Amino acid sequence: MGWWIVVAIVVVVVGLWFVFMYNRMVSMRNRTQEAWSQIDVELKRRHDLIPNLVNTVQGYMGHERSTLEAVTNARAAAVAAGATGDPAKIGASENMLSQSLRSLFAVSENYPDLKAIAAFTNLQGTLTATEDKIESSRRSYNGNVRDFNIAMQRLPMSLIAGMLGFKMFGFFQADEGDRGVPQVSFGSQPPPARPAT
Repeated sequence: MGWWIVVAIVVVVVGLWFVFMYNRMVSMRNRTQEAWSQIDVELKRRHDLIPNLVNTVQGYMGHERSTLEAVTNARAAAVAAGATGDPAKIGASENMLSQSLRSLFAVSENYPDLKAIAAFTNLQGTLTATEDKIESSRRSYNGNVRDFNIAMQRLPMSLIAGMLGFKMFGFFQADEGDRGVPQVSFGSQPPPARPAT
């Protein structure tokens, strides 16, 4: 009769362990999904700001049509990728959008009249703040993904995670352009002449 008690205790302990592990994975999955939704909100905000920026800039940068078209096309691709919900596709398209925005802001430096317009400087500032929020949200999301994926790969969870319907999350990758060291070139201009003393 004593061995039935031992079996019952083992079954209860295994059952409790199973419930604990399942609930832990559900909590981690929900935190990761919440972190993704924070990124999604900021990306949508960014997408909403870009048409206003392009419209503001268009009158001043008429002959920079290719730059404006690159921003518009990159935004459309980012919106389409956002509909997929795949962080890898979204990350790639958002990186292209970031690069096209950098080009637009770099070209805008050649137009002092444009930089004097309050609407342009406000939009540029808002987009910069949004970029900072996206970066912060990306770090939070990637940290949650790391923790979730590690938990799924560790024993004994790795043996039952698939059976419970858990799948690993993909990281939201940083822009490849952000990983390199910026190149500084002073051109082939001769050094300035020293004043005679």
